[in-house]
Amino acid sequence: MSTLVAKVRAQSLVVNEDSLNVDLSDGRSITVPLAWFPRLQHGTPDKRTNWRWIGDREGINWPDLDEDISIENLVLGQPSGESQDSFRRWLETRTAQS
Repeated sequence: MSTLVAKVRAQSLVVNEDSLNVDLSDGRSITVPLAWFPRLQHGTPDKRTNWRWIGDREGINWPDLDEDISIENLVLGQPSGESQDSFRRWLETRTAQS
């Protein structure tokens, strides 16, 4: 883990239609586009608002969307590493459930 993010934790989270906004324990705020996280982007507003902290606010989990995002990856500017094939299968499963 980088020393730049070793002790940084999330303080608050706001998810809107096109971005994820996280305030950090060191005073910084990070805003990233939902396009970085296709499962969030394709989730309904209700599913995007159903989230919980992971660990000691080291990450965020969206159980309805099967998405986990670490605060470290947000600080480092790393979007989702999910493959297109994996995302396609997830999207097909969601479409079949509708």
